Amino acid sequence: MLSLSDVEDARERVETVARRTPLEYSHTYSDMTGADVHLKLENFQRTGSFKIRGAMNRIATLSAEEKAAGVVTASAGNHAQGVALAATRAGVDSKIVMPEHAPITKVKATERYGGDVILYGADYDEAQNKAHEIEDEENRTYVHAFDDEYVMAGQGTIGLEIVEDCPELETVIVPIGGGGLISGISTAVKALHPEARVIGVQAEHASSVADSLNKGSIQELDEVDTIADGIAVRRMGDRTFDVIRERVDEVVTVSDEEIAVALTYLLERSKTLVEGAGAVALAALIFDKFDYDEDETIVPALCGGNIDMNTLTTVVMRGLVETGRYLKIRTELKDRPGSLENLIQIIADKKANIYAVRHDRTSRKIALNATEVEIDLEMRGPDHVDELLAALRAEGYEVAVLD
Repeated sequence: MLSLSDVEDARERVETVARRTPLEYSHTYSDMTGADVHLKLENFQRTGSFKIRGAMNRIATLSAEEKAAGVVTASAGNHAQGVALAATRAGVDSKIVMPEHAPITKVKATERYGGDVILYGADYDEAQNKAHEIEDEENRTYVHAFDDEYVMAGQGTIGLEIVEDCPELETVIVPIGGGGLISGISTAVKALHPEARVIGVQAEHASSVADSLNKGSIQELDEVDTIADGIAVRRMGDRTFDVIRERVDEVVTVSDEEIAVALTYLLERSKTLVEGAGAVALAALIFDKFDYDEDETIVPALCGGNIDMNTLTTVVMRGLVETGRYLKIRTELKDRPGSLENLIQIIADKKANIYAVRHDRTSRKIALNATEVEIDLEMRGPDHVDELLAALRAEGYEVAVLD
């Protein structure tokens, strides 16, 4: 099984390309949670993700013959970029299979780092099957995104940095997709700081690890569906399962809505951009997914910052809705002059700001003498939302809140 010496050996190879990323105390999340919160900002890593660490360690250990034949891998995006850059730096040809719906920013970045990108399949698992076909056909070395001890050891160098920069560490929170990151980090942390806890986090609709641990054997999901595309994996690794079962204290899950809120908080309050997978560790903390003590020193690992701009717009909007900063409502009015003005006056009196209005007389769901109105509103928070809805309903409006 993966050992501390494996991680320590990886450090020398990894640091030739990867950065030592900051660990920063957060007043915001310490005040919010009552814990002593320090953020491991791996979103500042080269390629925007921790994946460069594992990729660099694996490629650095290839034989001369393996380097000459080239490498192949499958990835939703971050591992793709890490392998492409590490291979290019080592003078190794790389082919990268990415799901057909991988974020375009990650596809383009992988190509810029020198990878030959092939788009195939609906998700990571289908892309991986294609990559193994290329492995067999072209005699390339497959660089697994997580189920490889060299890759796991490379990711574990984050754990070395966390312990060195935060010797008072009590709990580290780590995202889990296939389990390579948490396997490496838990190996380093538990060896150097045995009393520290390691908490793993998955998205609710991509929770293969949580399910596997509960049932005592590896479980494969039929499908995954989450805004955290970087951890959208149907099946964890065989090697990572053994490490996680032995060294991880607890695995919890967070919803997409909770991920969106955490991502929005990081943007607004910490001026830090992360992707969905990069926000899950903080989401687990601020939504109390595990027990912790007052003033406990906790390090959420923000594992990546590669988010598509269209996705970012959607996620931030969802985060604003969940925090009561944005409200969409629908109601019916009598189709006569002044009806819309009366409605808007109530909204104005409650100091809500109208973002958009949609007025429809043609809906089949309403009476012929009525009109349907949808209004998007900028709000100040949950209390402001409740106050406005109460005022509208008190005036006789039947108001539906839209997702």
